[in-house]
Amino acid sequence: MLTIRNEKWLTNSMVLLRLFVGWHFLYEGIIKLYNPDWTSVGYLASAQGPFRSFFIWMTSDAMIGIADWGNKIALVFVGLTLLLGIFEKCGAIVGAVLLAMYYLAHPSFPWLTEVSVEGSYWFVNKNLIELMVCVVIYQLPTSRYFGLQRFFDKKEVLTQSN
Repeated sequence: MLTIRNEKWLTNSMVLLRLFVGWHFLYEGIIKLYNPDWTSVGYLASAQGPFRSFFIWMTSDAMIGIADWGNKIALVFVGLTLLLGIFEKCGAIVGAVLLAMYYLAHPSFPWLTEVSVEGSYWFVNKNLIELMVCVVIYQLPTSRYFGLQRFFDKKEVLTQSN
């Protein structure tokens, strides 16, 4: 059984964690949107691991535009949902799926030569850590405490009482 010594501290910590992760996603999305030359071709083409052929397929002429725009839109969506505190669970799920794709494209397996990564990792890298943060945010949502969701919840309560 988990004992929480101070629920307010936990809530505040989770809000900050949600905001920091949201900022990271939004920043990455905005930077990619404002750079007309940005493409995921290099990252996808250098993919390794068991799903390499899937990521190589995504670099085809028919798919790369969809992959690039899908990535940008997903990053901005996750960033906005987590920063604004609305549709937080949807944002956490999309974020976890996106990070899983990043991880699977370049898994931190010790038997693979690491390409396009920061540092040297054994199984766990920053994408996997942030993916787990999204899982925690999904399970411990904080938008009712700090976020736009509070206003929608109050409307629902007022509507139900009338």
